[in-house]
Amino acid sequence: MDRPVADIAIDEDLVARLIEAQHPDLAGPLTLVGNGWDNTLYRLGDDLCVRLPRRRVAAELILNEQRWLPVLAGRLHIPVPVPVRVGVPTDWYPWPWSITRWRAGRPASDLPPHERGGLVADLARFMADLHVPAPGDAPHNPVRGVPLSSRTRAVYERLASGAIPHAERLRTLWDRLVTVPGWAGPPLWLHGDPHPANLLVEHGRLAAVIDFGDLTAGDPATDLAAAWLVFDAEDRRAFRARLDERSGSTYDADTWDRARGWALNMGTAVLLHEAEHPRMAGVGRHTIDQVLRET
Repeated sequence: MDRPVADIAIDEDLVARLIEAQHPDLAGPLTLVGNGWDNTLYRLGDDLCVRLPRRRVAAELILNEQRWLPVLAGRLHIPVPVPVRVGVPTDWYPWPWSITRWRAGRPASDLPPHERGGLVADLARFMADLHVPAPGDAPHNPVRGVPLSSRTRAVYERLASGAIPHAERLRTLWDRLVTVPGWAGPPLWLHGDPHPANLLVEHGRLAAVIDFGDLTAGDPATDLAAAWLVFDAEDRRAFRARLDERSGSTYDADTWDRARGWALNMGTAVLLHEAEHPRMAGVGRHTIDQVLRET
């Protein structure tokens, strides 16, 4: 699967025009950071970042970030991309957009998994702080925080594609994990996409958690998939122990089993985009290896 085609072409001239029209006091040099699945990012000067949807379906996700990140940031000890300015649709650009602080650091996906141990304590604290009951008007996400079994069709299709190694072993494991009892607690706030490319590292520690486009509420097992997405076996044990220390009985054995299932779901998903996103394909291979290592 290739990255979806943009619904609108975003270039430096368009971004500069938006800033000049709506936030002229912030006008400055722009540097393209990248075109993701849903958004285009430009660095603005030294200290700011412009995040613009490249597809219509991502526009609501930007609104979710603008609405909820200022609320959540106050309870988090790790920096997150709270908008410092918001942009509104115009005649030449039809969706909301944001300006956030530029966060220094490199993605954890650039580090070999065995060098990510310095993230254990920080990421555990981030998740323990985030995973609290969400209000009734929290964003809904049809593919995150939902019952694990709802992803079965998508997982089966990936495993049948011929692109996923160890497909039969993974299907056997999936068929067992989807029988684990579901989340019985209240919907908790979730990041929704806790892979290592969304974790920024500086001096070996977690410097920021970015990309809250999948922000939602539901089963925390979705976020706990990071134990397999980010870490190796030793650091995964340490991560789980840290979370258990901070959260008490929030995460029981069934939650961790579902988290392994979520890791399998996410790992197989990113492997389908190897040509387009080789870094993420590496995350997928690591994740599949990790979920199969455990008994």
